[in-house]
Amino acid sequence: MTISEHIEAVYTEVRRRNPGEAEFHQAAAEVLESLAPALERHPEYVETGIVERLVEPERQLIFRVPWVDDRGAVRVNRGFRVEFNSALGPYKGGLRFHPSVNLGIVKFLGFEQIFKNALTGMAIGGGKGGADFDPKGRSDGEVMRFCQSFMTELYRHLGEHTDVPAGDIGVGGREIGYLFGQYKRITNRYESGVLTGKPVGWGGSHARTEATGYGAVYFAQEMLATRGDGFDGRRVVVSGSGNVAVYAVEKVHALGGRVVACSDSSGYLVDEDGIDLELLKDLKEVRRARISDYVEARPSARFSARGTVFDVPCDIAVPCATQNELRREDAVALVKNGVRAVAEGANMPCTPEAVAVFREAGVLFGPGKAANAGGVATSALEMQQNAARDTWSFERTESRLAEVMRDVHTQCRATAEAYGGNPDDYVLGANAAGFLRVAEAMAAQGVI
Repeated sequence: MTISEHIEAVYTEVRRRNPGEAEFHQAAAEVLESLAPALERHPEYVETGIVERLVEPERQLIFRVPWVDDRGAVRVNRGFRVEFNSALGPYKGGLRFHPSVNLGIVKFLGFEQIFKNALTGMAIGGGKGGADFDPKGRSDGEVMRFCQSFMTELYRHLGEHTDVPAGDIGVGGREIGYLFGQYKRITNRYESGVLTGKPVGWGGSHARTEATGYGAVYFAQEMLATRGDGFDGRRVVVSGSGNVAVYAVEKVHALGGRVVACSDSSGYLVDEDGIDLELLKDLKEVRRARISDYVEARPSARFSARGTVFDVPCDIAVPCATQNELRREDAVALVKNGVRAVAEGANMPCTPEAVAVFREAGVLFGPGKAANAGGVATSALEMQQNAARDTWSFERTESRLAEVMRDVHTQCRATAEAYGGNPDDYVLGANAAGFLRVAEAMAAQGVI
């Protein structure tokens, strides 16, 4: 059997074993398509079934989450945790609370997390979790009761040496606090390192809130530098307006760029003077309002409920909302309008067809498993601080974040050059580099 036939056989089995899980199929295909050069040089990984083991989670947990709303009605949601691979360290990956969450989405996120975490150089494995619970519109009491019920089941599978969740969509400092409180109550242990993304006052890390957005911009900056370019004076579009997007906007502005558009699920806004960051933070972090309210304070801005934010001409795009938000037609529009670089701040926000358009057009493209690795890298730094009972300054933590993102970029380019002859192929570089580090550890630890 040739390497190509081996990869196709693995992918066929993925689809057979995981029916209806389109996002997981997509994530697996994207990685598997890149592995042929690595497997040709390392046939021992074929012989020991590394790829077959890599696409099968070590453990998949699905559980009921009952809770009581403010009216006294009993509600029932479904919780998930997929502990995908622990070859490099304890499972590490966020929890997502959103109505769209299902097993396939959690598996796609967990699979991506394996390679992302490997690229950081940290001793962390890959996992992901969440629930089909929507915290939007819920009171603090309802969110607390849900989180307590969720943790009452999940706690038995967690631990600083076993599985360390963090936040994701729908899970911020409030939710992490409720989850940690319940874990502490049940276990009678103040195990700071069992959850990351905590507030700084009780074990959290400075710069963790900013890390994913900052990291995506740092990665884009490194890509642009290879062509003698940068953010200074450039028009930038950032999709989304959540945590990742807000801090991507902040870092772009700090580097001299001008973010002219961002979005939420209701539509997108354009502010040619540059997005007012403080107003955006007030809307999304304090008032939890819709982005359409922005134009009430800034009449020069405009809001549209039609089309997409990617219709806005820009030099650099940073998709930071959710999976598969940027489709082929969006990529075509961006290329037509002269986009130079795209860095994925979210997990798999570009469809395969969109990625193909960017690569064919010679646009610098940073895949999420490399470009948005800053969040989990800083979570690992939080784990280091917790283990040492230490707290680092914002400046020290951000300096380490910038260093990690430079290293991820260098690693991707070097691997792409070594295995494909094209250092600009960040998709190959990220997938192959992450795979090789995990495969080496798996091979050393035997067939488990």
